[in-house]
Amino acid sequence: MGRAIADYHKTGKADRLRVFSPMFEEDELPVQTLFRKYEEMPEIERKALDMAKGKTLDVGAGSGCHSLVLQEKGIDVTAIDISPLSVEIMKERGVKNVLEQDFFTLEGQYDTILLLMNGAGIVGTLERLPKLFRQLDKILAPGGQVLCDSSDISYVFEDEDGIIYIPDDMDYYGELSFQMQYKDTIGESFDWVYIDADTLTEKAAENGYVVEVVAEGKHYDYLARMTKG
Repeated sequence: MGRAIADYHKTGKADRLRVFSPMFEEDELPVQTLFRKYEEMPEIERKALDMAKGKTLDVGAGSGCHSLVLQEKGIDVTAIDISPLSVEIMKERGVKNVLEQDFFTLEGQYDTILLLMNGAGIVGTLERLPKLFRQLDKILAPGGQVLCDSSDISYVFEDEDGIIYIPDDMDYYGELSFQMQYKDTIGESFDWVYIDADTLTEKAAENGYVVEVVAEGKHYDYLARMTKG
Protein backbone atom coordinates (compact mmCIF):
# COMPACT_ATOMS: atom_id res chain seq x y z
CA MET A 1 0.00 0.00 0.00
CA GLY A 2 2.90 2.34 0.71
CA ARG A 3 4.16 2.00 -2.88
CA ALA A 4 0.69 2.71 -4.25
CA ILE A 5 0.33 5.79 -2.06
CA ALA A 6 3.76 7.06 -3.12
CA ASP A 7 3.02 6.59 -6.83
CA TYR A 8 -0.32 8.38 -6.63
CA HIS A 9 1.15 11.25 -4.62
CA LYS A 10 4.00 11.80 -7.07
CA THR A 11 2.21 11.21 -10.39
CA GLY A 12 -1.51 11.58 -9.71
CA LYS A 13 -2.16 8.01 -10.79
CA ALA A 14 -1.43 4.48 -9.64
CA ASP A 15 -1.72 0.91 -10.86
CA ARG A 16 -4.24 -1.51 -9.39
CA LEU A 17 -3.91 -2.20 -5.68
CA ARG A 18 -5.13 -5.80 -5.68
CA VAL A 19 -6.69 -7.43 -2.62
CA PHE A 20 -6.94 -11.20 -2.16
CA SER A 21 -8.86 -13.21 0.41
CA PRO A 22 -9.81 -16.92 0.49
CA MET A 23 -13.43 -15.93 1.19
CA PHE A 24 -13.91 -13.53 -1.72
CA GLU A 25 -13.04 -13.06 -5.34
CA GLU A 26 -10.10 -10.79 -6.10
CA ASP A 27 -10.92 -7.19 -5.24
CA GLU A 28 -9.29 -3.84 -5.83
CA LEU A 29 -8.77 -0.86 -3.52
CA PRO A 30 -8.97 2.38 -5.55
CA VAL A 31 -5.84 4.25 -4.50
CA GLN A 32 -7.41 7.67 -5.11
CA THR A 33 -9.88 7.04 -2.27
CA LEU A 34 -6.93 7.11 0.14
CA PHE A 35 -6.49 10.78 -0.81
CA ARG A 36 -10.12 11.82 -0.38
CA LYS A 37 -11.16 15.19 0.96
CA TYR A 38 -13.57 15.64 3.88
CA GLU A 39 -16.58 16.09 1.60
CA GLU A 40 -15.72 12.85 -0.23
CA MET A 41 -15.54 10.73 2.92
CA PRO A 42 -18.32 8.40 4.09
CA GLU A 43 -20.69 9.89 6.63
CA ILE A 44 -19.34 7.85 9.52
CA GLU A 45 -15.78 9.06 8.86
CA ARG A 46 -16.94 12.68 8.77
CA LYS A 47 -18.81 12.09 12.02
CA ALA A 48 -15.66 10.70 13.67
CA LEU A 49 -13.57 13.67 12.55
CA ASP A 50 -16.23 16.07 13.83
CA MET A 51 -16.18 14.33 17.22
CA ALA A 52 -12.38 14.34 17.60
CA LYS A 53 -11.09 16.62 20.35
CA GLY A 54 -7.97 17.20 22.38
CA LYS A 55 -4.72 15.44 21.61
CA THR A 56 -5.66 12.98 18.87
CA LEU A 57 -4.04 9.82 17.49
CA ASP A 58 -4.75 8.72 13.90
CA VAL A 59 -3.92 4.99 13.71
CA GLY A 60 -2.94 3.45 10.36
CA ALA A 61 -3.06 6.89 8.82
CA GLY A 62 -2.03 5.84 5.28
CA SER A 63 -1.80 8.96 3.15
CA GLY A 64 -2.86 11.20 6.06
CA CYS A 65 -6.25 12.30 4.71
CA HIS A 66 -7.92 12.21 8.14
CA SER A 67 -4.99 13.91 9.87
CA LEU A 68 -4.95 16.73 7.34
CA VAL A 69 -8.63 17.43 7.95
CA LEU A 70 -8.05 17.51 11.71
CA GLN A 71 -5.06 19.85 11.31
CA GLU A 72 -7.26 22.27 9.37
CA LYS A 73 -9.69 22.16 12.30
CA GLY A 74 -6.87 23.11 14.67
CA ILE A 75 -6.69 19.67 16.31
CA ASP A 76 -3.35 18.50 17.72
CA VAL A 77 -3.10 15.21 15.81
CA THR A 78 -0.37 12.59 15.54
CA ALA A 79 -0.49 10.18 12.60
CA ILE A 80 1.10 6.74 12.83
CA ASP A 81 1.64 4.02 10.25
CA ILE A 82 3.96 1.02 9.95
CA SER A 83 4.76 1.78 6.30
CA PRO A 84 7.92 3.89 5.83
CA LEU A 85 6.67 5.09 2.44
CA SER A 86 3.32 6.14 3.88
CA VAL A 87 5.10 8.08 6.61
CA GLU A 88 7.32 9.80 4.03
CA ILE A 89 4.34 10.80 1.90
CA MET A 90 2.36 12.09 4.86
CA LYS A 91 5.24 14.38 5.73
CA GLU A 92 5.42 15.61 2.12
CA ARG A 93 1.67 16.27 2.18
CA GLY A 94 2.02 18.47 5.23
CA VAL A 95 1.06 16.27 8.17
CA LYS A 96 3.01 17.88 11.01
CA ASN A 97 3.31 15.03 13.50
CA VAL A 98 4.02 11.65 11.88
CA LEU A 99 5.55 8.50 13.36
CA GLU A 100 6.57 5.20 11.78
CA GLN A 101 5.10 3.25 14.63
CA ASP A 102 3.31 0.04 15.59
CA PHE A 103 0.19 0.98 17.53
CA PHE A 104 0.71 -1.81 20.06
CA THR A 105 4.11 -0.48 21.16
CA LEU A 106 3.15 3.20 21.15
CA GLU A 107 3.58 5.25 24.31
CA GLY A 108 2.03 8.55 25.36
CA GLN A 109 -1.46 9.78 26.24
CA TYR A 110 -4.23 10.76 23.85
CA ASP A 111 -7.67 12.25 24.38
CA THR A 112 -9.06 10.83 21.12
CA ILE A 113 -7.88 7.71 19.33
CA LEU A 114 -9.10 7.16 15.78
CA LEU A 115 -9.36 3.63 14.40
CA LEU A 116 -11.04 4.33 11.07
CA MET A 117 -11.54 2.27 7.89
CA ASN A 118 -12.45 -0.78 9.99
CA GLY A 119 -9.50 0.11 12.17
CA ALA A 120 -10.40 -2.10 15.13
CA GLY A 121 -9.56 -5.00 12.83
CA ILE A 122 -5.85 -4.51 13.42
CA VAL A 123 -6.02 -7.07 16.24
CA GLY A 124 -6.56 -9.71 13.56
CA THR A 125 -8.86 -12.08 15.46
CA LEU A 126 -11.57 -11.79 18.07
CA GLU A 127 -9.44 -13.79 20.50
CA ARG A 128 -6.76 -11.09 20.37
CA LEU A 129 -9.20 -8.24 21.03
CA PRO A 130 -8.16 -7.92 24.72
CA LYS A 131 -4.72 -6.90 23.40
CA LEU A 132 -6.35 -3.78 21.95
CA PHE A 133 -7.97 -2.88 25.25
CA ARG A 134 -4.74 -3.41 27.19
CA GLN A 135 -3.00 -0.94 24.89
CA LEU A 136 -5.88 1.51 25.23
CA ASP A 137 -5.51 1.28 29.01
CA LYS A 138 -1.96 2.57 28.57
CA ILE A 139 -2.45 5.39 26.08
CA LEU A 140 -6.02 6.65 26.45
CA ALA A 141 -6.05 9.75 28.64
CA PRO A 142 -8.54 9.94 31.54
CA GLY A 143 -11.92 10.89 30.13
CA GLY A 144 -10.71 10.08 26.61
CA GLN A 145 -12.55 8.43 23.75
CA VAL A 146 -11.86 5.87 21.05
CA LEU A 147 -13.69 6.37 17.75
CA CYS A 148 -13.66 3.25 15.62
CA ASP A 149 -15.69 1.94 12.74
CA SER A 150 -16.31 -1.63 11.69
CA SER A 151 -18.81 -3.71 9.75
CA ASP A 152 -21.14 -6.62 10.37
CA ILE A 153 -20.36 -8.95 7.48
CA SER A 154 -22.93 -11.60 8.39
CA TYR A 155 -24.71 -10.65 5.14
CA VAL A 156 -22.01 -12.62 3.32
CA PHE A 157 -23.63 -15.80 4.68
CA GLU A 158 -27.21 -14.84 3.80
CA ASP A 159 -28.99 -17.22 1.43
CA GLU A 160 -31.60 -16.34 -1.19
CA ASP A 161 -34.37 -16.67 1.43
CA GLY A 162 -32.73 -14.08 3.66
CA ILE A 163 -31.56 -16.63 6.21
CA ILE A 164 -28.05 -16.20 7.60
CA TYR A 165 -26.20 -19.47 7.99
CA ILE A 166 -22.81 -19.37 9.72
CA PRO A 167 -20.72 -22.54 9.19
CA ASP A 168 -20.16 -24.49 12.41
CA ASP A 169 -16.42 -24.71 11.82
CA MET A 170 -15.93 -20.93 11.92
CA ASP A 171 -14.57 -19.41 15.13
CA TYR A 172 -16.12 -16.01 14.31
CA TYR A 173 -17.58 -15.08 10.95
CA GLY A 174 -15.85 -11.70 10.88
CA GLU A 175 -12.33 -13.15 10.90
CA LEU A 176 -10.65 -12.96 7.51
CA SER A 177 -7.20 -13.09 6.02
CA PHE A 178 -5.98 -10.77 3.28
CA GLN A 179 -3.02 -10.27 1.01
CA MET A 180 -2.28 -7.23 -1.15
CA GLN A 181 -0.32 -6.81 -4.35
CA TYR A 182 0.83 -3.63 -6.07
CA LYS A 183 2.74 -4.08 -9.32
CA ASP A 184 5.39 -6.72 -8.50
CA THR A 185 5.28 -6.14 -4.75
CA ILE A 186 3.29 -8.80 -2.90
CA GLY A 187 2.63 -8.19 0.77
CA GLU A 188 2.54 -10.87 3.43
CA SER A 189 -0.81 -12.41 4.32
CA PHE A 190 -2.40 -10.80 7.38
CA ASP A 191 -5.40 -11.44 9.61
CA TRP A 192 -8.19 -8.85 9.94
CA VAL A 193 -11.43 -8.95 11.90
CA TYR A 194 -14.72 -7.20 11.20
CA ILE A 195 -16.65 -6.91 14.46
CA ASP A 196 -20.42 -6.51 14.66
CA ALA A 197 -21.63 -3.88 17.13
CA ASP A 198 -23.17 -6.33 19.61
CA THR A 199 -19.98 -8.38 19.82
CA LEU A 200 -17.84 -5.26 20.20
CA THR A 201 -20.12 -4.04 22.99
CA GLU A 202 -19.89 -7.39 24.78
CA LYS A 203 -16.10 -7.70 24.48
CA ALA A 204 -15.56 -4.08 25.43
CA ALA A 205 -17.63 -4.53 28.61
CA GLU A 206 -15.52 -7.56 29.54
CA ASN A 207 -12.47 -5.30 29.36
CA GLY A 208 -13.92 -2.32 31.20
CA TYR A 209 -15.12 -0.19 28.27
CA VAL A 210 -18.51 1.18 27.26
CA VAL A 211 -19.58 1.25 23.61
CA GLU A 212 -22.01 3.72 22.07
CA VAL A 213 -22.94 3.37 18.39
CA VAL A 214 -23.07 6.97 17.19
CA ALA A 215 -23.61 6.48 13.44
CA GLU A 216 -24.56 3.77 10.98
CA GLY A 217 -23.49 3.60 7.36
CA LYS A 218 -25.25 2.25 4.27
CA HIS A 219 -23.19 -0.93 3.97
CA TYR A 220 -23.63 -2.68 7.35
CA ASP A 221 -20.96 -0.41 8.82
CA TYR A 222 -21.12 1.67 11.96
CA LEU A 223 -19.14 4.15 14.05
CA ALA A 224 -18.65 3.38 17.73
CA ARG A 225 -17.46 5.61 20.54
CA MET A 226 -15.67 3.69 23.29
CA THR A 227 -14.92 5.10 26.72
CA LYS A 228 -13.48 3.64 29.88
CA GLY A 229 -16.32 2.38 32.07
